[in-house]
Amino acid sequence: MSQIITRGKELIRISPKDNKKLEKSTNGGVSWITKFSGSSSVGEFQDLTDFGKEILATTSKGLFKSTNDGVSWIRKS
Repeated sequence: MSQIITRGKELIRISPKDNKKLEKSTNGGVSWITKFSGSSSVGEFQDLTDFGKEILATTSKGLFKSTNDGVSWIRKS
């Protein structure tokens, strides 16, 4: 797992300024915009991994998955 992953033409990373947020770049990391602005139910992101159709994230609240490239998150059961 890592702090940054590649999904198609996007880079997705845990924000270095606020680990409750995810950011995306479509220009190779030159600039970044917020992709997920955080949620008290998800907590702080620790690691990300590209798992095919899902993104998996280890957070301070457990293991979560996203099926829409990190826009929303659901606890993985």
